[in-house]
Parts: sequence; structure tokens; C-alpha cells
Amino acid sequence: MHDVRDMHSLYASYYDASSAEQFAKDLAAKDWVIELREGAALRGFTTLAATDFAAAGAKRRAIYSGDTIIHHRYWGDQALATAFCRFAGALKSSDPGTPLYWFLITKGHRTYRYLGAFSHRYFPNPYGATPAEAQTCLDALARARFGAAYLGARGIVHYEESRGHLKPEWATIRPALLARPEVRFFLERNPRHSQGDELCCLAELAAENLRSYARRAFVAGLDDSSPVSIDRGMCPALPQLSSAGAGDPARAAALDSRA
Repeated sequence: MHDVRDMHSLYASYYDASSAEQFAKDLAAKDWVIELREGAALRGFTTLAATDFAAAGAKRRAIYSGDTIIHHRYWGDQALATAFCRFAGALKSSDPGTPLYWFLITKGHRTYRYLGAFSHRYFPNPYGATPAEAQTCLDALARARFGAAYLGARGIVHYEESRGHLKPEWATIRPALLARPEVRFFLERNPRHSQGDELCCLAELAAENLRSYARRAFVAGLDDSSPVSIDRGMCPALPQLSSAGAGDPARAAALDSRA
């Protein structure tokens, strides 16, 4: 329980409209948590759930990214991102014949920009229309998880009352960032992000679709001798916690809001 309280405390430092009760409820619906720690201190985390689904007549699998936060002093630190990619590779190795996707919902341009940093092809993006097959996958995943809160025509998850949005001091976007196509696109597609609306996004997690360090970490996960189990019966009541570590961070200016 100390871990859950620490996680919510960090999350609530950056987000309004996120009660401890709602946070714990959302966390209990996840399968795993990856933590970023500096010694014993929690500096970031991401919560994950695996889901099997069918779309366009084929069996598929997705990793759903839930609540994610990194302390601002560690923006640009790639330890958590690398751990996620290695985890994805390990999960892929448990069923290599089934396509695996990253299903991400985001209310912030910083998180959205990870898609382009990780992958060659992701959707939606500012460079072209979403292919029909990818849109079918997105719609199937979003409707199954969010029901009527998913506004398919806009690709947005919307609740009448916010279930979490950035505090004003963290929501400001510096004018220089508006020169970036990904930032402008995100703001156009999700104009109510500051009120808690989330843009639904998809990228295939496959070695040929991943870039540089993301690909290296994914391939390392594929080669892991202990593939991730997705047997729900093997999961405890709360997700198991694993440490990503925070030593020797690899800085990536493209993902750092200060850049």
C-alpha cells in the first residue's frame, strides 16, 4: 500500500481531478507497473494492461498504457521508456505469431511525442491518414475499454467530468514547441486536453517498426529467457512492481519539454 500511496502522491503533484480512490481503482485494473527509482525514491512509473482482441478477422494483442508520470527533473531520462520496450519484447516472445500493439491514450503532447520517437509508423499522426486496418484496431480497443466515453469520430476519450488533467503550471506550452508538427497536430486533434480529454493512439510493437534504442530494447526483450506471462490467474490483486533504475540517464532533447 505504501507503493500505491507514493504513486498517487507523485501523480497528483502534476494532475488535478485525480482522487486516491479513482487512482487505486484504475491501478487494480492493470496487470503490471514499471517504476523509475533513484535509490528508494520513486521518480516515475507507468501502469500497463495486456488485452487480446480481434480486428479485421485476425487475432491480435495490445499493451494498454494507463497512468504514466515522470518527475520533471527526469524528463528526457530514457530508463523507463527502455524498460517498457524490453517488457514489450518479452511479452511478444510469449506469442510471437500474434501482432502486438501499443494502445496509448494521452492528454499531453509530451507523451504523444514518444510515439514518433519509438516508432516509424504510428496513428494518428500529422503525416498521413490512418489506414483502415489500424483504425479498426483503434476503434475495437477503445470501445472495449471505454464504451460510450469513446467518441469514435474524433478518436477521443471524453468524460463529462475530468478524471485527470495537468495542473495549469504544467500544461503551459512554450511558443517554440508549436513549431513542431507533432505538437500542433496533437493540439488540433485534442483541443480539450487541458480538461482531461485523451487522444487514442496505436503503434505496432515489432522490431521492424521501432527506432534505435526502442528497437534494441525490444529485441533484448524478445531474447529474454523468461517471457512475460499474461495468465490472469498468475497475477496478484495489485500489479507487481519492478524497478527500471535511473542511473546514467540517456538524455533525449526531443522528448524533453525544456528543449
